[in-house]
Amino acid sequence: MIRPAIVADSGPLISLAIIGQLDLLRQLYQRVLVPPAVWHEVTVKGLGMPGAQAVAQLSWLEIRKPEQQVLQPLSILVDPGEAEAIALAQTIADSIVLLDDSQARRVAERFHIPRIGTLGILRKAKKQGLIAVIRPHVEYLRANNIYMAENLVEAVLRDVGEWN
Repeated sequence: MIRPAIVADSGPLISLAIIGQLDLLRQLYQRVLVPPAVWHEVTVKGLGMPGAQAVAQLSWLEIRKPEQQVLQPLSILVDPGEAEAIALAQTIADSIVLLDDSQARRVAERFHIPRIGTLGILRKAKKQGLIAVIRPHVEYLRANNIYMAENLVEAVLRDVGEWN
């Protein structure tokens, strides 16, 4: 099922920017939303850091504030950007939240919110023929100090026929 909207957290946006693959989000989803805390974290607090300029220039990215009553219980469980992303995904029909942080993913799961991570986006893009390979992207992210669990990397690479 193709979901019409994805709500992104900062980590995956930065990761996709580092490998020059932000446009995959627009190719895979009808709408790409970010909450204000994520926008601020990436483009203001992260000014001069990897991904800041690339994300700031995305004309197709929608900045949307989550409802306060939905956000409140999440704020004590995860950081502000993750809380806003999860809260926003809760209120947008047929959306999925883009998270890499394991604690945030567990919280989204507890609230029955569909989730995907950077590796999931790359896997989906390869399966749809949008990219040819995943392994070089994984290696480049690791070289840029982006952590990915080895068992998850192995599972994704095996699934797409890139594990040797």
